Amino acid sequence: MVSGQPGGTRLSRSLGLAEITLSGIGIILGAGIYALIGTAAAGAGNAVWLAFAISAAVALFTALSYAELASMFPKAGAEYEYTTAAVGEYVAFIVGWLIIFSGIVGAAAVALGFGGYFSGLFGTDQILAAVALIAVLTVILIVGVKESAAVAGIFTLIEGVGLLLIIAAGLPFLGTVDYLEMPFGISGVFTAAALVFFAYLGFEEMVKFSEETREPEKTVPKALMIALVVCTALYILVCISAVSVVGWEGLAGSDAPFAEVATVAWGQRGADLLSVIALFATANTVLLMLLASSRISYGMARSGSLPGHLSRVHRTRKTPYIAIVAVASGAAIFLFAGDIGFVANVTNFTLFVTFMIVNLAVIFLRFRYPDRARPFRVPGKIGRMPVLPLLGIASGIFLFVQLTAEVIAIGTLLVIIGGIAALFAGRRQDQDRDGE
Repeated sequence: MVSGQPGGTRLSRSLGLAEITLSGIGIILGAGIYALIGTAAAGAGNAVWLAFAISAAVALFTALSYAELASMFPKAGAEYEYTTAAVGEYVAFIVGWLIIFSGIVGAAAVALGFGGYFSGLFGTDQILAAVALIAVLTVILIVGVKESAAVAGIFTLIEGVGLLLIIAAGLPFLGTVDYLEMPFGISGVFTAAALVFFAYLGFEEMVKFSEETREPEKTVPKALMIALVVCTALYILVCISAVSVVGWEGLAGSDAPFAEVATVAWGQRGADLLSVIALFATANTVLLMLLASSRISYGMARSGSLPGHLSRVHRTRKTPYIAIVAVASGAAIFLFAGDIGFVANVTNFTLFVTFMIVNLAVIFLRFRYPDRARPFRVPGKIGRMPVLPLLGIASGIFLFVQLTAEVIAIGTLLVIIGGIAALFAGRRQDQDRDGE
């Protein structure tokens, strides 16, 4: 059975620090590092590790802002809730729209990555494998958040083992290359940093589990910091090891860069093992992207910005089943979105815009509600002005301008579409209020 009215049944608070942290690490570690390290190495050379470090610094500034806002507004709507409180519903709708869209398209791109690995191993059709993956994950998500977190936890451990294997493969080769070799100079590193920001996609999704977390005001900020630190350390070590084994040219010239590393280190069996692990990594990312997108859809629907049916919660499973089916269907449609590098940068556009607004929200709320309880507070301020969110905005703009004109044009079109949709959503909310 399902709830009789939209939002009539609450989500289940069943997640703790370990589950939230593992889920965050899982969605961050997934397809980004497995799929993008080759493309990034083509721009940054052996200094690809530096590109990941730069992106990590930008992510850290914004993660701190997310932690403060999540402690103030522990809601599934996340960015939508924060932006509404800071600057109003219109901008909040656009932000929510961009986040939902990036999750859907990102899940589609990563599902295609899964299909590619699967077809390479078993000879099946790539798109058919991607569709099957989305269907299976949709069922898991509907069954329950506890079950979804358990699957994500297992997959996270498996993909973590894969990264540890890459690190181990590189140990005998350490010191064989110049780790500051930049074939296109520092500008190539900056361009790669803008691309690999996609590899950190996930830390912002963790706050969307707030309504299903025990003591979210304390648990979510702590999990955010742990997940980001762990992933950054793994990324840098993996990059150093990978270029040690095959050099940046070997990574840049391969469609399966980690399999290339494993082949040199251990032969074909090693390559097959890394391909199997990549299946779990990509599946994990799709699972958690769909989970997070369904939660912000649920949160916006509950607040009246999206159709109310999306806020329905299954009476026994306690999951927003209609929102889950909706975002999964959208991902299935976008399976023809294109190559992962281009889609990653389109996703990055939405993230850079959203993160700048999130950092602005922290600043606005410090002045608007200075006495409001903040279980977690971004450290460092001048008067009431927090310093780190300003650095988050500046660094976000810096990476934003590294994107191509085509990506910026497509991203701007998405913002315009979201703005038009926000106008209709606002009118519908006004009509609903007048009818009450």
